[in-house]
Amino acid sequence: MLLVRAIVRPEKSGAVMSELAAAGFPAITKLDVYGRGKQKGITVGDVHYDEIPKEMLVIVCNDDDKDDIVKIIVRMAKTGNAGNYGDGRIFISPVESAYTISSGASGL
Repeated sequence: MLLVRAIVRPEKSGAVMSELAAAGFPAITKLDVYGRGKQKGITVGDVHYDEIPKEMLVIVCNDDDKDDIVKIIVRMAKTGNAGNYGDGRIFISPVESAYTISSGASGL
């Protein structure tokens, strides 16, 4: 199992979630987050914005679903044809185990 964490622009999260659900990945956790990427924030005029609002989508999936999920996120979260700074990042980590609280069952 894998943990996929995608940090995307807030205006793109709904489209990403809808497309993932339509592709058979409806189980998603969404969190409001703030931060900056490699560009170290943005400057508009004399004002520097260090904490930019984003949304983090968290998905646990089987290993063989990773490529499909990443492709959907990239396609739906990218702005413009070539993308832009601030479109986001995807992080993938291994998951040792998962359990359903109500039943105690293991796995997805």
